[in-house]
Amino acid sequence: MEKQRVNNNFIAQAGILAAAGMVSRIIGLLYTSPLTAVISELGLGFYQSAYGFYTIVLLISSYSIPAAISKVIAGKLAVKEYRNAHRLFYGALIYVLVVGGAASLFLFFGAGLFVEKSAIPVLRAFAPTIFVYGILGVLRGYFQAHKSMVQTSVSQILEQIANAVVSVGGAVLLIRMTMGSLAMPEGEADQVKRATFGAIGGAMGTGFGVLVGLLFMLGMYALNRKLILKRVRRDTHEQVDSYFSIMKSITLVVTPFILSTAVYNLSMAANNLIYNKTLPALRSLDSVERYSNWGIFSGQSMKVANIPIAFASAMATAMLPLVAQLAAAKKYEDAREKIASAIKTTMVISIPCAAGLFALAKPVMYFLFPRSEEVVTMAARLLMVLSISVVFYALSTLNSQILQGLGKLNAPIINAAIALVIQTAAALLLLLYTDLDLYSMAIVNTLYAGLMCILNQASVRRTIGYRQEIVRTFLIPTLCAVIMGVVAWGVYEGLLFLTKSMRLALIPAVGVAIPVYFVLLILLRGMDEQELRGLPKGYLLVKLAKKCRLL
Repeated sequence: MEKQRVNNNFIAQAGILAAAGMVSRIIGLLYTSPLTAVISELGLGFYQSAYGFYTIVLLISSYSIPAAISKVIAGKLAVKEYRNAHRLFYGALIYVLVVGGAASLFLFFGAGLFVEKSAIPVLRAFAPTIFVYGILGVLRGYFQAHKSMVQTSVSQILEQIANAVVSVGGAVLLIRMTMGSLAMPEGEADQVKRATFGAIGGAMGTGFGVLVGLLFMLGMYALNRKLILKRVRRDTHEQVDSYFSIMKSITLVVTPFILSTAVYNLSMAANNLIYNKTLPALRSLDSVERYSNWGIFSGQSMKVANIPIAFASAMATAMLPLVAQLAAAKKYEDAREKIASAIKTTMVISIPCAAGLFALAKPVMYFLFPRSEEVVTMAARLLMVLSISVVFYALSTLNSQILQGLGKLNAPIINAAIALVIQTAAALLLLLYTDLDLYSMAIVNTLYAGLMCILNQASVRRTIGYRQEIVRTFLIPTLCAVIMGVVAWGVYEGLLFLTKSMRLALIPAVGVAIPVYFVLLILLRGMDEQELRGLPKGYLLVKLAKKCRLL
């Protein structure tokens, strides 16, 4: 009973974080459409190009801080060393102030090393965000170590809301100030200038959003500070870690996390360089068209494909401190049970999301980004290629965090490096010897995710002797998802024929698809009652299933 309670608790915490992650990403999608309408596909291309390199510097300096801090502090909390846990918190703040400050300065003054001239001011606008994010990351990691995901979840939503408002508002304001109006100029030089200042406005929104998230987390810490310090005063452990040993510990843990996360996410940056810098040197390509296409790929299709991965990221975040504690206590059987539960839950949600995105790619893209027929068709085809990567990325993301929780910090780095070399070689070959152009990027992105999935899964098996159950975790959900996709496509096409409206046809198709999937999943014994209860709001699913006599 106790095991089941703990199991349901970490899935519930993951559910809270997943819900917030999905809400955040949906908000991100919703504001991308008006932002694109303001700054154009060219501006979105500048924004996404700069954002890709901002992300890499962020990954190297601050992005992994929540997971790393969560792991080291969870280890101290597991043995009730509250004083040392709090000293770790202070040490982490010192670490991010130094590293985050240096990274921000490097990105600001070194922007010209990464992007073309038109995107340099956009990348510089991102630079201060890295410094602020480091502090926010430490606060999120501190609460996550206490297995409380609510604070992180709320801060993510507030961050995205502020980001959305300021990004669109800032873009409009800067374009009006520099161009005099929002009208699209005729000359190419003026179009580039307009797109650049619009993208700067979008970058300012990212920074403002992180600042709002930080202010919220500081408020949460202030509310809990008395309780935290009370536990510190009552700590009876005689061993007090020196700040030198704390900084050493943080560096030794954070560095592998940073390298792992950075290498894992270098795929998009490598593709960005290949498509926007290496390829033009080999072929004569128009920069405006190239950046516009990149904006469609990374700013529209990739953003949609990344939404379902939020659940896997949340599950991984929730699992990390738990797996770290179980591994420290050498409770490997319990760790294997938690891993199996997390993978099963993640696949049950990720697989139908991938099938749904493939079946309804065009209406989804039109619903979110109502642009021209040519743009929507390209974005939809790219999304169809990317849809299978949803499952691969979900599983590889989860397994990366599991390996880190088990203390195998180098395994994800090695796996990511191997996958990166293979996908980069594949990208160059496809771009040079085929006419796939932008679709090559979608193909190699899926290839990279698949390689990471296989390599990380093998590493988990070697590390803890974990054997993956196949039928109920993968095969049954896949069969149910394929049938669901066919039904959803049929409903959509039928309603489109009657209404002549993609939007009116899409919503009922999605509404039919979800219950069809879960009914099939229960009928084919893909999930039992206990597993359903473990899902977010699972008790409602069980109640409904029993009412319909499915259980």
